[in-house]
Amino acid sequence: MFTAARLVAGILFAGFAFLISEQFKTLMPPDTAYGSFNLVNAAVGFFCGWWIVGKRAGRGWGAGIGNGITGTVALLFWALFVQGIYHMWQESMRHRYGDVLEAFAGVVEFGLKHGALMLNLDFIKFLLIGAVIVGLVIELTARNWR
Repeated sequence: MFTAARLVAGILFAGFAFLISEQFKTLMPPDTAYGSFNLVNAAVGFFCGWWIVGKRAGRGWGAGIGNGITGTVALLFWALFVQGIYHMWQESMRHRYGDVLEAFAGVVEFGLKHGALMLNLDFIKFLLIGAVIVGLVIELTARNWR
C-alpha cells in the first residue's frame, strides 16, 4: 500500500545509498572503474527503504532507530549481492568460470572481499549515524503524514 512513509523511506534510502557509495569509493584503490555503481546502489536503497523500512514506520522512536539500522544492514547486503551478481556476469562473459558453482562462489567471494573493506571505523560511524538520522526522519514522516 502506498504511504508517505514508504515514499520518504525509499527516497531517503536511495540518497543514503548514493552517499554510502561515495564514501565506499574512498576505501577502494584510486584506479577502480565504477560505472553506474552509485545509481545501482541508489535503486537498491529505494527498494530497501520502501519494502523494509517504510512498512515498519510509525511504531515509535526506538523502533525508528532500529528500522534505520535494519534497513542499512539490508541495504548493504543487497547492494553487495547485486554488485556481486553484476561482477559475476562480467566475468562469466569472459569465460572465467568453469561452472555455475564456481560463478556462485565468485559472487560470495566478491561480497566477502568488499564487505571486509567496509570494516573501517570511520565508515561504520558514517553508516550508524546516517542510519539513525534516516530512521528518525522516516518515523517523523509516519507520525505527521498519515
